[in-house]
Amino acid sequence: MDYVVEQEKKIPVKSYDVVVVGGGTTGVVAALASARNGAKTALIEAKGYPGGIIVEGGTALHSFYNMWKAFPGVEKRQVIKGIPQEIIDRLMVYGGCSGHAEMLKGYDYDSVCTAIDTEIYKLVAFEMLEESGVDLFMNTLLTSAINEGGKITGIITESRSGREIFKAKCFIDSTGYGDVCALAGAQFTEINDHPVVNSMGVGGVSIEGFMAYGKEHGLLNQYSNGIRSGEPDQLVRVDLSSSKLPEALRREVKDMGLALVVTSVHDDYFMFVKINYKMDVNPTDRNAVTKAEIELRKRQRKAIEFIRKHIPGCEKAFIARTSPTLTIRRARCIKCDYDVTLDDIVEARHFDDDVFVYSFHDCGAKYQVKNGGTYGMPYKALCVSGIDNLYATGMMITSSWEAHMSTRNTVSCMAQGQAAGTAAALCSKEEMGIRALPYNVLRDVLVKDGVYFEEDK
Repeated sequence: MDYVVEQEKKIPVKSYDVVVVGGGTTGVVAALASARNGAKTALIEAKGYPGGIIVEGGTALHSFYNMWKAFPGVEKRQVIKGIPQEIIDRLMVYGGCSGHAEMLKGYDYDSVCTAIDTEIYKLVAFEMLEESGVDLFMNTLLTSAINEGGKITGIITESRSGREIFKAKCFIDSTGYGDVCALAGAQFTEINDHPVVNSMGVGGVSIEGFMAYGKEHGLLNQYSNGIRSGEPDQLVRVDLSSSKLPEALRREVKDMGLALVVTSVHDDYFMFVKINYKMDVNPTDRNAVTKAEIELRKRQRKAIEFIRKHIPGCEKAFIARTSPTLTIRRARCIKCDYDVTLDDIVEARHFDDDVFVYSFHDCGAKYQVKNGGTYGMPYKALCVSGIDNLYATGMMITSSWEAHMSTRNTVSCMAQGQAAGTAAALCSKEEMGIRALPYNVLRDVLVKDGVYFEEDK
């Protein structure tokens, strides 16, 4: 390989209290929390809009509630509140959410379905960030991080405005890929234990027809009713089991990576139809990702043909939206001060530094939080080992696949964002390292800002 040595040049510098890199599921909430707690905050995002996995890769937001229906006699309670719930409230005003629609079947997997309109979510996130005084830098790529003695002093970005350095007292990596952490020299592994996805919005369809197909063939796993096209008590989620299809169809669905689960907040539209593809290597490999992008779009075409052929009322189905790039469930796993385990989750463990509580596991038929309760996310699980002013959030924490199937979920990631953003603002204000932050101070501010904690751990 040939090399070119760049000439020296001066790079303009921007200075902040807190810099959040990645405007996705965690990053939006982290930036809001930071700015609202008095920190001069920058949010840097590679795309032209915020939202991340919530608007590109999901089927619904999992999950704001405990699993009360799976445990008769257990109290129903909303365990994620604060800024994540504020976003839902704004979406409801705009007609962009199903509400927290109670699951009518399959509540051993999830207790509610919170479906959203992807495009309205982008607008709501933009508006809330602007209102909170966050400085937004969209279409801006992270290229490097400067680590001096175990502390990040700056990051380098590129955009059409040129190269810039962002200095800050505290940084939050919410890139999903762990890019800040990796560039700063943090320890990480690349496990490659999840498929990648491109989810598409599909028009010209009938969710009632999808439900009828499931019932006719004995495939129905789960459904819920909520607000759709402004009308209450409408189907908003249907989940079918492909394993119960006739062998030829089952193999066809498996080969194209089609997940037979749909959500919708509008008539005649599936907000997400998820197409999966398991890569041979980690999705940090650019060349392999390019091949995966092509394969996923070929599979999308096959999926549309399948939907037209087999699902009643979907004979004229068409692709109305796709994600601009494939989305991931995990890329790099960052070494933090604590690694959440499956036992922590299913045994409903709490810690002396909980920053929120959570109750959902994405393998609900196999793993559930004991007695419909909650487990705590410890502050130390967000602190990147060996670096004094960097938090990791979202799908890049938790090394165990089984534990990761809880902590990576969207609503957990939103809550992680509020915790990290709040902590970063407090640390920057006092000019202290992230491990010097008194827990009682952080807890008091989180409670003030609407974060729910269990009274009796």
